[in-house]
Parts: sequence; C-alpha cells; structure tokens
Amino acid sequence: MSTSDLSFSDLTILAVFAHPDDEGFGCGGTLAMLAAKGAHLTLVCATNGDVGEISDPSLASPESLAQVRQKELRNAMQVTGISDIRFLNYRDSGMAETANNQHPNSLNMASSSEVVAKLTDILDQVKPNLVLTHDPSGGYGHPDHLAVNAHTTEAFYNSCNRSNSCLYYVCFPKTVFQRMWKEMKDMGIDPPFASQDIDSIGSPDEYVTTTLDVSDFVETKITSLNCHRTQMDPNGAINRLSKPFLLDVMSKEYFSLVAFTKLATDRDILGSF
Repeated sequence: MSTSDLSFSDLTILAVFAHPDDEGFGCGGTLAMLAAKGAHLTLVCATNGDVGEISDPSLASPESLAQVRQKELRNAMQVTGISDIRFLNYRDSGMAETANNQHPNSLNMASSSEVVAKLTDILDQVKPNLVLTHDPSGGYGHPDHLAVNAHTTEAFYNSCNRSNSCLYYVCFPKTVFQRMWKEMKDMGIDPPFASQDIDSIGSPDEYVTTTLDVSDFVETKITSLNCHRTQMDPNGAINRLSKPFLLDVMSKEYFSLVAFTKLATDRDILGSF
C-alpha cells in the first residue's frame, strides 16, 4: 500500500511530549489538522510541568501548578480536537543542574526501564501508524525533552507494532528560532532563553526531512497554545510579536523521519498529506 491509498481516518497517531504546552509549539497545527480530518490521536504527557512559569499568581501556586497545568492541557486539547490524553505523572525535572533535577519523583530520576516500559505498553495498546516526539536536541536542551526523546525512541523499537509505524521527531530549526530571536530583539523584546548561546538553541536544520504548511490551522494552534495560561503570558515575548509575523512563523512545522513503516512504499506518510 502506498500513502496515496491512505486517508486520514485510517491513521492512528501517538504524540509523546515532556510537558503540557510542548505539543503546541512544535506541532500544534499538525495535530489540529490531523484531528479535523478524522485521524485518531492519543497524546502522552510525561510530566505535569510542576516547575514551569506562573504568568499570573491568581492562576496557580507552586503547590497547585501541576494540577492546573494538567487542566490547561485538557482545555488546549479540546481546542485541538484530541480527547485521549494520558499523563505519566512524573514531576517536572526543571532545567539542567538545578535542584529539581534531583527530586525523587522527577522524570530525571526515574529509571529508563520504568519509563520505557510504560511507553511500550501504550504503543502496544494504541498501535499507532505515526509516533511523534521531541528531537534529540530537546529544542533547547531541557533534560525532560532529552529524556522523552530517548525513552520514546527505545519504546518505539521495543513495540510489537514497530513494523507498522513511522517515528518522527518534531523539530524547531535553528534558523527559525534565530529569526524569531532577531524579530524580538528588533522590537526591544527580551527573548526566551536570553542567557543561552543563540547557536545552541533549536534543532540543527539538517535534521528536517518533512515540512508541513499548517496555515489553515495556525489560528487553532495559537488558540490552543493560549489555553496554557500559566505559561503564555499575554504580555510575554511570544504574544508581543506582531500578529502577521506570528502567523507566518507558526504556519510551518518541521519533522525528522527516523523510522518508516512497511505500510507505505514511499515511506513518508506525514509528508504525503
């Protein structure tokens, strides 16, 4: 069977990300497109985002943030069109070399075999045609992104469904990040990760094998992202960008095809739509 014989309703997709809101930045438009066209989607979130930002103290406290972010993700997925949401319920590990890395409940401290076993069970149950997860750069090197990439990749190859599934890494190319960074600097906006070396942030451009135009779903993507209210400060860097620039930069999404299915002779199922 080639991808020309497939329809969206034939597809089952499993997306695995580290924190609530990770799904939106990298592939929110693709998820919305797939949902709107009848694909069957399951979203797995490894952590509850316990140590993320709190844009407004009226929205959450450090003690309640995990619960609030779970609800924000459910609200966001109502917009995107995904009802099957599964939490692994690990604690957010925070950034590298912080005390949160050593919290006993953090993803960082969980044994690889435990996490891989949980993900393999989900893969065997869902039997996806497509698996989406973080790329090996983790976007900006977040320990949880790196861990989810490694654990999901191992689970994919352990799964009994492996021969019927494609594995894609979700990329945020360096050149795209640098374009956003420059726009923010030109507007006098302090960009995210301003303390990091700009060349260290983003996926290497050469990772990208598949680029999707999601302009028909970019408004859905942005609305879904803004459901993550604790993270998406209305006055924050992203929301201060001009609407035309934001729509333009968010209208393309980037993927790296890592493993392909025998179901499709031309291999790149995602790129065929």
